[in-house]
Amino acid sequence: MNATNKTAIASVVMLVLGLGGGWFLSQWRTGTANGDHSVAARAVAPASAATGVATAGVAERKVLYWYDPMVPTQKFDKPGKSPFMEMQLVPRYADEADAGAKPGVSVSAHAQQSLGLRVAVADKRVLAASVDAVGTVLLNERDISIVQSRTSGFVERVYARAPGDVIAAGAPIVDLLVPEWLAAQQEFLAVRATGDAALTAAARQRLVLLGMPGALIDQVAASGKAQAIQTLTAPSGGLIAELMVRQGMTVGMGMTLARINGLGTVWVEAAVPEALAATVAPGQPAEVRLPAMPGQVITGKVTAVLPEANRDTRTLRVRVELPNPGLKLRAGMFAQIALQGLPQREAVTVPAESVVRTGRRAIVYLLDAPGRYRPVEVELGPEIGDRIVVRKGIDAGQQVVASGQFLIDSEATLQGVTARAAAAASDAASAAPKEYEVRGVVSEAAEGGVITLDHEPVPALKWPAMTMPFPLARPDLAKGLKSGDKVRFTFRQQGDENVITAIEKAKP
Repeated sequence: MNATNKTAIASVVMLVLGLGGGWFLSQWRTGTANGDHSVAARAVAPASAATGVATAGVAERKVLYWYDPMVPTQKFDKPGKSPFMEMQLVPRYADEADAGAKPGVSVSAHAQQSLGLRVAVADKRVLAASVDAVGTVLLNERDISIVQSRTSGFVERVYARAPGDVIAAGAPIVDLLVPEWLAAQQEFLAVRATGDAALTAAARQRLVLLGMPGALIDQVAASGKAQAIQTLTAPSGGLIAELMVRQGMTVGMGMTLARINGLGTVWVEAAVPEALAATVAPGQPAEVRLPAMPGQVITGKVTAVLPEANRDTRTLRVRVELPNPGLKLRAGMFAQIALQGLPQREAVTVPAESVVRTGRRAIVYLLDAPGRYRPVEVELGPEIGDRIVVRKGIDAGQQVVASGQFLIDSEATLQGVTARAAAAASDAASAAPKEYEVRGVVSEAAEGGVITLDHEPVPALKWPAMTMPFPLARPDLAKGLKSGDKVRFTFRQQGDENVITAIEKAKP
């Protein structure tokens, strides 16, 4: 077979294969269009089915009502704009009903990591905190001596003294010339010379009434000479705070010549925040450190918590008294004070940073479930160190958000979660049965769990004084009470009944 024949045969084979492939392709397309269960049909079906399920899930989500996130308690039966805030109403779906019953904010794991959310455990502690404050050393205003003139006279000499000098007890301050005393002393000496004891005693008493010190009278009697010059001395040692006398001046009876402040003890006045007022009381031990005495701790005690707070700094003035051996503590020195806090009963505490204060309320965010946080209003106690006492709202062991809570609070406010929580708390408070405390007299002793009382008026319920039976919450509450006993009792309304929850004999 030559080359020409081979080429012709190859061309015929290629033509046959092309016609066969085209016929098969046309049949595959036709089968697909007619719904044949070919491979292609089976490949497309799962995707379509999945899409259908997802679409059906969205279509079946039921809307319960629409609401304004800022006024979540008001419900609407159709969408539209809110009449309160001019914003679009938000749908509440049926599958969100359980979540809506307990207000909260959901945060994804990725968002928690981005926000740096951190939780802490509320725990019980016996608190006895140390209150740190700064203060200033002051002179002890209780240790003051006054030097006065007992009679009129003239200043003959002022010793070398000046305000700010420190003098010892008995140190001379000023010499006074008292002419009136000179004549009286001469008369006393003349009477004593007569030997008449009665007249001598009367003359000596006259000197005392003129204000002459006993030491000066003894000096005149011993020397036999009149002393017209009186030297006034310091009654106690200390700092001369004031010196109001100069040489050559005339002084009158009762005139203050000097004021001396003792230095044996000093005060340290510290400014303590008013929030810590309950942790400070007189008699409390204190440790004081001064930059002028590095490494040395001086112990003292709180002598007074002054009754007025500083209106500008909102602090209380606390006064600590310290001994001053060697007179090393000087007025005006800066001091750091550590007050040992008064021990308090065991209380639930949380980190102080976990509390969100809104001005009217204090809120913490509890971890309800992984990624879900719920706002809870709390009643706060004193803040001690980095923790704060929670008197009401949460229990020990619950987890609170300690970091990132402000971002959660912002989101909760936008979603109306905090408003719903406040409304729920208000509804719960109003739904709680109220109790009323009344006085009365037992009319009939308890029988069958019921006691009859002749009670006073109850203004809150607009009841006049009357006699009526009261069921007892427990039969043993009225044990020992008999007819005619005066009692004080507490009851609450439960449906149509007024149930006594506590009853006791009234004190006479």
